[in-house]
Amino acid sequence: MKTEVLEPTPENIRHAAEVLRAGGLVAFPTETVYGLGANALDDNAVRKIFQAKGRPETNPLIVHVSGYEMASRLGDVPKGITDKFWPGPLTLVVKRSRSVPDSVTAGGDTVGLRCPAHPVAMALLESAGVPIAAPSANRSTGVSPVTAQHVLEDLDGKVEIILDGGQCPKGIESTVLDLTSSPPSILRPGSVLASDIEGVLGETGIGQVAGVPKSPGQGHKHYAPRTRIHLSEGDGRKLVESLVETGHKVGWMPIGLHEMEGAETISMPADPTEYAAKLYVALRKLDKLGLDAVVIEKPPLEPAWTAVLDRLNRASSFD
Repeated sequence: MKTEVLEPTPENIRHAAEVLRAGGLVAFPTETVYGLGANALDDNAVRKIFQAKGRPETNPLIVHVSGYEMASRLGDVPKGITDKFWPGPLTLVVKRSRSVPDSVTAGGDTVGLRCPAHPVAMALLESAGVPIAAPSANRSTGVSPVTAQHVLEDLDGKVEIILDGGQCPKGIESTVLDLTSSPPSILRPGSVLASDIEGVLGETGIGQVAGVPKSPGQGHKHYAPRTRIHLSEGDGRKLVESLVETGHKVGWMPIGLHEMEGAETISMPADPTEYAAKLYVALRKLDKLGLDAVVIEKPPLEPAWTAVLDRLNRASSFD
């Protein structure tokens, strides 16, 4: 299969929508990361996602919708919360309808639904007229893609079309909120914070993995580069120095402007939103250098950093 990388012109979006309706795969940008999309109502098309990513079929998919009307045909969605947070980086886990294939939900009785806040994603949804099942457009458990080039590096020859909408502004995946638990629980943190949700719904909890997963991104190891990651308390300077002195090729991701001789350094922002937008770009850049290890300064344990810390912890976890 030849993969086409196309600018998101109206004509190319219509072409991509035709590919989706015909059962093909299309990668597209959202405000979070690039998604690998298939018609969510076509079981055969959905199964192609798992094959392309090397993803276990026990890991459910998030379904992207054009708004409340489309979402309400797929699950029991409360309009009040969609009015508040959609379009945007909040996935809602709700009781599924019979129209959603088991391949989307890993056989569970819930489905994750999201309305993306990106003009290309919305144009594709409107043109296709079908909900789009779309995990991140990368190899399973690897670093999520935030540019079309990232998608091409991972999935060239495995996807028909990549719509190149530039770099995704948020840079990390959506918050996932389980509305089937009491109280509602956050299964995956993202740029929509617990405090944002609690301002609308009241108390929330932290979801636990038990039985059939309700959300992707809950594995112990996830969002991980091939290079081994060391998440360091403090800036990690002593660890970097030790590794360099013993002949290791080392990458270093401190917060703030710091350089160290002998280490490939990418300085990370002190603002959590800016850090999130840069995180996967930095990890992918360092992963290409054939390093022995990457040392990352652990951000502060503050609510605004929860999503970044979640991604770093999973990226640095090895079974």
